[in-house]
Amino acid sequence: MSVKFSVHFKKTPRLNVQENGLLLRGEQGNPTVILIHGLTGTPNEMKFLAHFLNRKGYSVICPRLANHGEPIEILKWTRWEEFYGSVRKAFLDLNLENNQSSVFVAGLSMGALLALLLAEEFPNAIAGVTCLSPTLFYDGWNVPWTRHLLRLVSWNPLKHFFYFKEEPPYGIKNEAIRQKVHEYYRNAELHELNGAAKYGYAYFPVTLLCDLNRLVRHLNKKLSRIHTPVQIIQAKDDDMTSIKNSEFIYDRISSKIKQVFLLHNSYHVITADHERETVSEEMSRFFGLIRKNMPLEKTVSTLEN
Repeated sequence: MSVKFSVHFKKTPRLNVQENGLLLRGEQGNPTVILIHGLTGTPNEMKFLAHFLNRKGYSVICPRLANHGEPIEILKWTRWEEFYGSVRKAFLDLNLENNQSSVFVAGLSMGALLALLLAEEFPNAIAGVTCLSPTLFYDGWNVPWTRHLLRLVSWNPLKHFFYFKEEPPYGIKNEAIRQKVHEYYRNAELHELNGAAKYGYAYFPVTLLCDLNRLVRHLNKKLSRIHTPVQIIQAKDDDMTSIKNSEFIYDRISSKIKQVFLLHNSYHVITADHERETVSEEMSRFFGLIRKNMPLEKTVSTLEN
């Protein structure tokens, strides 16, 4: 990632982006899966997974997180509580519509943290959680040393003027997909939104990284209260977050049923990379065992060396 400094004094008008997340109706009486995209991402990164699960009979909803799709000058002021509010509302609206079926929740990157928060708040309503590339701290092999400067600017007003620009491999090992992302990102300007709905933002406001740290501190206090079955799927060569993130969650949650599944041919965005079908199949298998009240203890695994 490269660092960009930008001062923007003009008032940025809201676009009032309409809710255009994914909503796929499944077979009547079957469970619903809430999918949560990543920070500065888009529901599009969950599209393959959503359609896979829908073909299995699940209803699938993937809300667009608060202010995603708005100009970056608006997004950067958004707090994690607002992102969680988007997920919480999707769940409550769903629960009012159909409170007889089971609900599963899965999130990518920061979305995985929001999924865990939902399970902690509604322990009797969430049947299972899948954490995809959970991001508690950025410590992957492609994260620059400048990440350590976040501690110095977290309480400094200058944080509002700094941005990280995404650079290869963009969390994608698949060369064909990565090239498509690169064609957009390499020429994208800071305040440009063309293509953001499909590929996400090309720039990452430092303010959001600082607020992510607030979310992590909040979640750390909640992890031991989580008893819901939890599945964690991460790439062993994740370029953004090391498998220490999965270890951290696995070791601290109180779930009797907890599983870690490591991928060997993907980077961070595992829902769109080489092994996206494997990710989908493992999630479907995990949810299926819970639905059938199978002896889930047999699915418990620990991290590979």
